[in-house]
Amino acid sequence: MPDVKGKAADLDGITIVHLYYSSGILPCILSKLFNLCMTAGHVPLSFDKSYTVPILKNKNSIHCKSITVDDFRGISISPAIFKVSEHCILHRYRDFFKTSDNQFGFKQGSSCAHAIYSLNCVVDYYVNCGSMINICALDLSKAFDKMSHYGLFLLN
Repeated sequence: MPDVKGKAADLDGITIVHLYYSSGILPCILSKLFNLCMTAGHVPLSFDKSYTVPILKNKNSIHCKSITVDDFRGISISPAIFKVSEHCILHRYRDFFKTSDNQFGFKQGSSCAHAIYSLNCVVDYYVNCGSMINICALDLSKAFDKMSHYGLFLLN
């Protein structure tokens, strides 16, 4: 069985466990649905419906201070069927989805350390060639914390 510990239900109440234990005909039905979506160039409207759940970043912090919005991060719960379709598309068309060598985030086998190493190599190259380097860094790690959380609940 897949790792489903702590997996939340989507807006329709469907979880990965439902799909895992469903009838053996479900993959055939989903395959027909996904192929029809690809042919029509359209997906069901419910595929873009999700909800955001605030998760406490550090559970130890609740015992030593008052909790603020900065102590939470948000996770989005998307429809289970959409997640399955996304995995199928990524598996089937993975050769067409190439990323730039300059992308380090959200990429398997890449990390912040790789980005820092690349930056150091570029800086070393230009400094050794006698150029002056100006660097500006922008930390987006707190982007979710600084945004209007009320805006997340506004309807389209």
